[in-house]
Amino acid sequence: MKEKNINIFFKKVKSSKEKIACLTAYDYPSARILEETGIDLILVGDSLGMVVLGHPNTTEVTLGDIEYHLKAVRRAVSNSILVADLPMGTTDSVEKAVESSLRLQAAGAEMVKLEGALTSQIAAIVAAGVPVIAHLGMLCQQILTEKKYRIKGKTSEEATRILKEAHSVEKAGASALVLELVTPSLAQQITNELTIPTIGIGSGSHCDGQILVLSDLLGLQPWFRPSFVKPKADLATPFKQAVKEYISEIKTSHGE
Repeated sequence: MKEKNINIFFKKVKSSKEKIACLTAYDYPSARILEETGIDLILVGDSLGMVVLGHPNTTEVTLGDIEYHLKAVRRAVSNSILVADLPMGTTDSVEKAVESSLRLQAAGAEMVKLEGALTSQIAAIVAAGVPVIAHLGMLCQQILTEKKYRIKGKTSEEATRILKEAHSVEKAGASALVLELVTPSLAQQITNELTIPTIGIGSGSHCDGQILVLSDLLGLQPWFRPSFVKPKADLATPFKQAVKEYISEIKTSHGE
């Protein structure tokens, strides 16, 4: 999907009030299934650090990690908009942000997503020909400083800051905005005021779309479940059962 078509899609969604459905994927089979469902947007997120690589958070994910998984997902996707996260450290400067975005574009991303109100980086990436999704609220790449995940915008000062940042990233050229763990009332206000669509995660139902980590939606990692997620399935149980049945068959088989 070319840049102008992506922007047309987001503008159409915003004007029509049609919701955007988004999920993460990190491998070919998952991405292929998502593509066949008609999902609007697939994100190769730095959440792969936790759900694929076994890290405690997203801060250890490298650009190379994102590129590797992005290429696998790209092979499965032809219709959904494919977005890749700019991991920690790749947006420390404008030059680095542009270079990293072009690398992800070369690996198959149609858009990149970056955390924080980095307006100079956003403007430069867009100018380089890569559409951007901004990300405000809880910034997972800041978890070592934050110490814990928490809902943002509870105080008037914080809400005012996030609202101002939302307008600034739109002005810088972002095509859409992810709001993570933002109070529903603030998320609704931002959604009403911006001309670009908002995509929520743990921020209430008033955003223009929603995104979840695929394993959270499918109940594949029961040892960790965000409080705002209501899984649509419990695939961990039949997964383990199938493996146990396989083990039992092997252990009890005596051959012919």
